Amino acid sequence: MLRITDARTGQPVDAAPARRGLTRVEAHTQGFDPTNLRVLLVADLLVRALELGGTPVWALLKGERQQAELRAAGAALGVRPFEDGRDSGTGLGEAQVLHVVSEGGETPDGVRVRVAPVRGEASGPPDGTDPAVLRLTLLAHPRNRTVTVGPATLGEAGDTLGRWRRAVAGWAHRPSRPVPDPVRAELRTAWEDDLDTVRVLSVLHAVETDPGMADGARFETYAYADRLLGLDLTRDLGSPA
Repeated sequence: MLRITDARTGQPVDAAPARRGLTRVEAHTQGFDPTNLRVLLVADLLVRALELGGTPVWALLKGERQQAELRAAGAALGVRPFEDGRDSGTGLGEAQVLHVVSEGGETPDGVRVRVAPVRGEASGPPDGTDPAVLRLTLLAHPRNRTVTVGPATLGEAGDTLGRWRRAVAGWAHRPSRPVPDPVRAELRTAWEDDLDTVRVLSVLHAVETDPGMADGARFETYAYADRLLGLDLTRDLGSPA
């Protein structure tokens, strides 16, 4: 079960209710900038992780300024659509509410998932850069630590993303094999432990170079992890091996 740190207490809590029911995830933003984009990204990861665990989710975006710009940048980053939280009313009888907030931002009642600032670049990577490169750059750092985004970090993420996409396209030509049970368990344990995307990425790096794993199993592992990561790792399927 997904456990998330409540910023109010510093203690982990169950992200899904004890009795199976709807969980509401609210992304609280203050405008359009890299930090608020990171808030939206973390909320997207939270929704994905809950859904992978079988929990129904209602995703809302709350904010009064520059929502259109933020939604457009989020969509480019692979964030799935969030409903407008300003007109959410009294809710749908959800059993759990999770608020994703920035440091120094809103302090709503209930479980708060705090997101640290982003420093450096403006609102995204340079023109012509795959937005997934920025997504990977942010995923490679714990959400509660400030990220400095610049040419070096974007370049490293771009190299990794390009290599993984080429590898996945090549592995797809090999006989299919299931995700090894220990690897699947390690991935689930990582993202269910406070959305530890850094650890998820570490598992993928290990899988990439594991001499004992069949290429078909590598492919299925990357495709499975990408249901959380949202990096479009299978984008180049169909390209020559």
